[in-house]
Amino acid sequence: MDNHFELNEVTKNLPKHLHKFIVKQPYDEYTAQNQAVWRYVMRLNVDYLKRVAHESYSEGLEKTGISIDSIPYMEGMNRILKEIGWAAVSVDGFIPPNAFMEFQAYNVLVIASDMRTINHIEYTPAPDIIHEAAGHAPIIANPEYAEYLRRFGEIGSKAISSSKDYEMYEAIRLLSILKEDPSSLEIEITKAQNAVEALQNNMGELSEMAQIRNLHWWTVEYGLIGKLEKPKIYGAGLLSSIGESAWCLTDQVKKIPYSLDAASVNFDITKPQPQLFVTPNFAELSFVLEQFANTMAIRKGGLNGVKKLIDSKNLGTVELSTGIQISGVFSNVIEFDNKPIYIQTKGKTALANRDKELIGHGTAYHAEGFGSPIGKLKGINISIENMSPRDLEAYGIYEGKHVSLEFVGGVKVAGTAITGVRDLRGKIQLISFKDCTVTYQDTILFDPSWGIYDMAVGEKIISAYSGPASVHSFENINKVSETKTHKINYSSEDKALYTLYERVRAYRESKKVLESEIIEVYNTLINEYKTDWLLLLELYELSIKNNFNIQNQLLKSLETLKCNNSYTKLIEKGIALCRN
Repeated sequence: MDNHFELNEVTKNLPKHLHKFIVKQPYDEYTAQNQAVWRYVMRLNVDYLKRVAHESYSEGLEKTGISIDSIPYMEGMNRILKEIGWAAVSVDGFIPPNAFMEFQAYNVLVIASDMRTINHIEYTPAPDIIHEAAGHAPIIANPEYAEYLRRFGEIGSKAISSSKDYEMYEAIRLLSILKEDPSSLEIEITKAQNAVEALQNNMGELSEMAQIRNLHWWTVEYGLIGKLEKPKIYGAGLLSSIGESAWCLTDQVKKIPYSLDAASVNFDITKPQPQLFVTPNFAELSFVLEQFANTMAIRKGGLNGVKKLIDSKNLGTVELSTGIQISGVFSNVIEFDNKPIYIQTKGKTALANRDKELIGHGTAYHAEGFGSPIGKLKGINISIENMSPRDLEAYGIYEGKHVSLEFVGGVKVAGTAITGVRDLRGKIQLISFKDCTVTYQDTILFDPSWGIYDMAVGEKIISAYSGPASVHSFENINKVSETKTHKINYSSEDKALYTLYERVRAYRESKKVLESEIIEVYNTLINEYKTDWLLLLELYELSIKNNFNIQNQLLKSLETLKCNNSYTKLIEKGIALCRN
């Protein structure tokens, strides 16, 4: 078992293929300014959101161990989260959607470990610890919402992506990384932005994953709840954005009743949202989720389900009516009368039943792919799966017998039956042949020289979904992006500024500070860091609490900085906080 992250009662259940996305929280890399940004955002949030957020938010902050004054340690959060059956792990920015959903299915929050810069204090295009820890974690203390989140992950992790979805994921990941890095060149950001827009305009029909990501965005990330005319906030993206949490409740943002229609509404992660969806309660979220699940290939199967898997070009599974599950990269389907009559994978394939790999039918054995006919035999009303041992013998399908089978649609299997696999109830799921030839019209689908032919038994495909049936069958499920979050290189001037932040933080925490010390820091600020408004606010806060004379001078400096439109509202809100 990997040990690069803390295991507890929840995280120990994570399958190994998800471990590779988990990174050690870089707590020592958070600067004193990062800590000040966290504190500023959290103080504003708690002050404002207690009036406009769903009631679970304030209660959840205490239950999930989120501190207002300091960026949380993941280990500390986990010790508290496990009391409500959840856990949190640190990851590097965006991870692939299926992996993200699968973590959720195991009651694990993935928390992007980076911290937004002061330049993106109101809203960040990249996931960060404010968004994840202070946005997502508090609401899961509500049991009804927590179950929705878990169920969403369970269903979402099975959603089939299109081949373009991964391209979009990588493009958005790169754009968010560049936008958050203060050293990025404008030409790089523009190029990345153009790439995202080009993909958005050429995605074609929305895949299951694209649709369920839309539902996730308009609920978990940007959801409103309650009455349409006066809703409350519960979405993590809004709860963690001091800019959008206020703007979203104005008449400038259109409010729409939440329904299945939200699955077709795309979003732009780099911009504020022009409309939001309002659910009357958390139960409605689960109702719509089940509505969507009923449209997915995992519940509908059939020809369309296989075609979705082929289009995805990624690992997926089909389950036949006997319960046998075939997992691999699907490459071909032969159809007849709008039904699949032969399916084929390429490369490593595994067979399973009830999500457990069939003994002897893992990827080592089926290393080159797998193919099988589906349906009934031509001219015979009873399907193979429903044949009793006596029926099988009557039709010549038994061990040691050379048999020629022709399926409806024209697939032919001719060979000597050597063995079969049945489930616990006795239903036959697999028949193996030697000296076997499989053909369709003039095409040879299997040649005797290739070895033993294993034929899956099933009249129809009842389910098709992303990922393997057994999580133990494949070693490398989901790829870790090669585009890594940029580590910011701080100048000597930056580091000197952060030293000042550390001093002021120490003054506040020790509750011992002299006015001369405040004046000394203030003089350094106005001479060397004329635009740093956040540390100026912290000095102002200390001067008010200690009734120092310098407070009036600090206020004048803040009022002067307010002339810069970038800081105006931030400073105004900060001054109000200091006076509370």
